[in-house]
Amino acid sequence: MSGEDQAWQRLDKWLWCARFMKQRSDCARLVAEGFLRINRQATEKPHARLRVGDIVTLPLRGDVLVVEVVALATRRGPAPEAQTLYRQIASPERPCAAGDMTAYREG
Repeated sequence: MSGEDQAWQRLDKWLWCARFMKQRSDCARLVAEGFLRINRQATEKPHARLRVGDIVTLPLRGDVLVVEVVALATRRGPAPEAQTLYRQIASPERPCAAGDMTAYREG
């Protein structure tokens, strides 16, 4: 993991390797807009350090996913490999109102 030690990985890179979005730049933009939380703390830093055991909350496709990081990525592999990087903890029963993401910006 170039530039990263084995204990952590950049948030945007991990999101991309876990295939939450198609392009890494989209992952970085989602983080920079303040929509993600790591261990309940809002972050706007795509370079935030993500570690195994961290809980990531992210809005995705009109829903909010809560996942636990179970592994760091060595590469962006196929979907079955990407799914081994996390364990889904929760997803709300009803989706967010279209376009209303203001609740995720408050820290």
